[in-house]
Amino acid sequence: MSTTQSERLRELLEPLVSSQGLDLEEVEVDSVGRKRVLRVVVDSDEGADLDAIADVSRALSAKLDETDAMGEGEYTLEVGTPGAERELKEHRHYVRATDRLVKFQLGDGGELVVRILEVDEEGVDVEVPGVKGRKPTAKRLAFEDIAKARVQVEFNRKNKNEENAEEA
Repeated sequence: MSTTQSERLRELLEPLVSSQGLDLEEVEVDSVGRKRVLRVVVDSDEGADLDAIADVSRALSAKLDETDAMGEGEYTLEVGTPGAERELKEHRHYVRATDRLVKFQLGDGGELVVRILEVDEEGVDVEVPGVKGRKPTAKRLAFEDIAKARVQVEFNRKNKNEENAEEA
């Protein structure tokens, strides 16, 4: 049986989020002064646009209003997506980060900033950038060797369409 409020809320809200075609990534209840804030993070393989966020927000609000899951008193519901520099925890997170630059902290204490090329059940194939004019190299990372992984923001990266246009 669930013991924390966040776990109880997850059990209540997850089926509703799933019915909207989204994954429930995180549920967090914070107290800010006398106010309480319920933060719900959702995502999908295609991403979650503003319309999807608004739809799931209305559905969650209605569900919470008909139950006593948040108890008495006022609270604010915030529904959003994981953000640009999300931590990768689940297999689906790694799949969604394919072709993105990711900072890996390895179990042996090492650290890599590499691009994810492919993901399977055992780990990830990554591209290690070349140093001093050398070509990038491929490397395999097993999930069991990864202590932590976080997507990195890239400001100057060309998308594949731009790269293909330059090659033509």
